Amino acid sequence: MKVTVLAGGVGGARFLRGLRTHLRSRYPNGDGGSTAEVTAVVNTGDDMWLTGLRVCPDLDSIMYTLGGANDDERGWGRQGETERVSAELTAYGIGWPWFTLGDLDLGTHIARSSFLRDGLTLTEATARLAERWNPGVRLLPMSDQPVETHVVIDVEGQRKVVHFEEWWVKYRANVPAQRFIQVGVDAAKPTPQVLHAIEGADVILIAPSNPVVSIGTILGVNGVRNALRAARAPIVGVSPIISGAAVRGMADACLTAIGVETTAAAVAKHYGSRSRGGGLLDAWLIDETDAASAPVLEAAGIRTSVVPLWMSDPDTSAQLAADALAAAIR
Repeated sequence: MKVTVLAGGVGGARFLRGLRTHLRSRYPNGDGGSTAEVTAVVNTGDDMWLTGLRVCPDLDSIMYTLGGANDDERGWGRQGETERVSAELTAYGIGWPWFTLGDLDLGTHIARSSFLRDGLTLTEATARLAERWNPGVRLLPMSDQPVETHVVIDVEGQRKVVHFEEWWVKYRANVPAQRFIQVGVDAAKPTPQVLHAIEGADVILIAPSNPVVSIGTILGVNGVRNALRAARAPIVGVSPIISGAAVRGMADACLTAIGVETTAAAVAKHYGSRSRGGGLLDAWLIDETDAASAPVLEAAGIRTSVVPLWMSDPDTSAQLAADALAAAIR
């Protein structure tokens, strides 16, 4: 079985970890792995150049989580981090003092930047980095061309355009986003590896990641949406919204900015039905607390499964992945 997952951030990382666990038990290969193949197409809209280094937050969160090195208490970064280098950079007056990069994490950014400066593509550099962590999942950036999400905000009576991470980390999304700008997305295109992963998949899953700035950014790359619509595989999405609230992060603030309600049903309709109106979804998973939405979504042409969505531990994450695959088979 070949499974392709669109993912970003912590929600995507935990879902992929659960999917890997489930597939290893369902399709064991005898060496602790799985005969099933999983490819993650990962958002790179959070990426940036910072202090001369290329930082890829979503790729790294997923890589560290699957490699067993992620700091699960904070939800990001490496375990056992120190921050001496970031303190030195702040003393020199460079970088973002509110965006602290750990010393171990900086090693990853230095290696990636070195690979890129040696002429490797981001896809090739990601593969080189992943060799160390053996994630059991193939990690693909959504594009080799840089895309950066910027946010238009009003601060102290002035309109500003800031990088998404500034809005997310410095302002904690407490300043309303007027709109999002994906800088470079018009020139970006999916890599042949991304298109092959979509075209060759037996199942395509949309992880419970931010539907605006993670999944939405992937879908904004020219050719990705059309490839998904044309795919032979069923496309199943997992709601990142439970009981009218974002599971993690501040997806509600992002949805508000684009005029979408913070509900599981509204996000499903935002993605749309593949059988009606050129949307993407064949099926959608919602939590038991949102079961009342199921008939509405079914009427909109989106088959809906009602299952527990909280990924509170590895077992519940694996069960959620199993439920998503079961929805695809149905």
